[in-house]
Amino acid sequence: MKQISIYTDGACRGNPGPGGWAALLIYGEQKKEISGYESQTTNQRMELTAAIMALRILKEPCRVQLHSDSAYLVNAFLRNWLQKWQRNGWQTTAQQPVENQDLWRDLIELSKIHRIEWIKVKGHSTDYHNNRCDQLAREAALGM
Repeated sequence: MKQISIYTDGACRGNPGPGGWAALLIYGEQKKEISGYESQTTNQRMELTAAIMALRILKEPCRVQLHSDSAYLVNAFLRNWLQKWQRNGWQTTAQQPVENQDLWRDLIELSKIHRIEWIKVKGHSTDYHNNRCDQLAREAALGM
């Protein structure tokens, strides 16, 4: 299985508002940057979309180290929030519908294809790749 490192980020101008997502995929010496725009969205949706789009671009099952500064994204997997939400009929512990179910379902399916290690990174810090994704996502949110 190929080993891929992925860095992702999402940005939103207003929340909700115009948003952008970005990902940086690294395989050996090869790097690929992807990004996209949505006219009306939220920051959380952009964080999840970045991960989905990066995983979808992979042409075969891979071992993935997915780096994100989104506690929402990473903790859903590391703290088993997704399993709890599914067990509770996609309800939170406060008995409210889980937001972004469509995107969470996509991530669950992609997690069945790839072996993903979810890694929380500190945002706006010294991590070059995370900072690059932040820049790309903010540019995408401007429609660039």
